[in-house]
Amino acid sequence: MSELFEVTVDSIRVSLTTQQRVLILHEPKNELYLPIWIGSFEAESIVIALQGIEVSRPQPHDLLKNVIAALDGKLRNVVLSKIQDDTFYSFLVLESQGNEILVDSRPSDAISLAIRCKVPIFVDKTVLLSAGIQPEKDIRELNSAKKNFAAEPDQEEFVDDAKLNIFDDFLKNIDLPDSGETGKSDRSGKQDNEKKDTDSNSDDLLFPI
Repeated sequence: MSELFEVTVDSIRVSLTTQQRVLILHEPKNELYLPIWIGSFEAESIVIALQGIEVSRPQPHDLLKNVIAALDGKLRNVVLSKIQDDTFYSFLVLESQGNEILVDSRPSDAISLAIRCKVPIFVDKTVLLSAGIQPEKDIRELNSAKKNFAAEPDQEEFVDDAKLNIFDDFLKNIDLPDSGETGKSDRSGKQDNEKKDTDSNSDDLLFPI
């Protein structure tokens, strides 16, 4: 695995056209933002954790946290490790009886658990290079901005015209004044597998922090 960079949850946004949720992660060292499509239920779970909302009974991520603790385990951190076929992959880094255990996980589940356990969220450098954006800059200057972030000369070309068109289309159709999106999804599936929520109260999940 290459170098890891710590990120924080910047916001959860809602697409104006599809009502799909987009989780925005922020990497402060290089001022990069990493957008990930997630489902409405996953977004709600992350919002509950971020706002510290008390629920009457444990939700699935609360249950997992309690199970890890009951088994004398500890969540050390979570890592978004790669992008494959336009899908993000991640894993939990657990510690139990002095052993390190890596558990495969969807990014939305990993992040929701990390917030509850108050542990760091890391992103592999290769993921940031391929999917991170700098919304303050014109999107067509992204290649130049990322050259300073790359370690190897052969990594200078990151964004082709087709990807730029994806950014352009996205920016026209989402309520995201400070962030952007790469068209990649959480491991819960491709975007068409994330059920569209047309509830009139969907703006309740718009959560900038």
